[in-house]
Formats: sequence, structure tokens, C-alpha cells
Amino acid sequence: MYSTLITLPHASSSPASARQLIDQIDCLRPEVAMNARLLVSELVANAVRHVPRDGEIGMHVSLVGDSLRVEVVDPGNGFVPRARTSASPLGSGWGLHLVDELSDRWGVESTGPTRVWFEVDGAVEV
Repeated sequence: MYSTLITLPHASSSPASARQLIDQIDCLRPEVAMNARLLVSELVANAVRHVPRDGEIGMHVSLVGDSLRVEVVDPGNGFVPRARTSASPLGSGWGLHLVDELSDRWGVESTGPTRVWFEVDGAVEV
């Protein structure tokens, strides 16, 4: 089992810090690591975009069995996830679409701080 929690500042450098945390988990299958890097970049960038300037972003990464779970937590007001449509703006809204496509499970919890999480099964190299 692996579990770590980091606190990220409201800064444009935070997505890179989130990717570095994924890079430190050397037992991930390469394709899982690549996808997880993309997903944490999207989720942390969204958090930076939507939290107050003095807000901090938490990221919890854990391995339970062969499953990877990532949670990004921020003090924002929460939101209702919406699927992209043909009317969606081209330059935004891809983060949750990617999470939906590249993870086995995901969700948004808006009671208290906003928590967006995803899980990937079969994440660990055997």
C-alpha cells in the first residue's frame, strides 16, 4: 500500500508539481503513469482556476492492491459535472471528459471542500 498527501499553492506551477508526484511512484504501469500525469494536470489546473487566490489545493494519491486512487481537494464552492456537448467551447471543458475516458471510476463530492477523484484498476506493474 502507498499513500501520500501534498498541499499545492494557488499557482501556475502546481500542475507540474502534481505530475512530479505521480512520477515518484515507480511501480505504475507506464501507460497508467502517462494517463495519471495528464489527469492530475487537468484536475489541479481546474482547481487553480476556480479556487480563491489564497486557497490551497490538496492532492492525495494512494495505491490499494493494484488500484491507483487520486483525489484533488480544494476550498471552492463545488460544481455539478457536465458532459461535453457539440455546443461546448472548444478551448475548455476537456478535463472531466478525459477523466471519464481514462479512469475506471471517478466522482465529484461537493459537501465541504470540493473533492474530485478518480481510480484506475490494474495500475501496478506485476
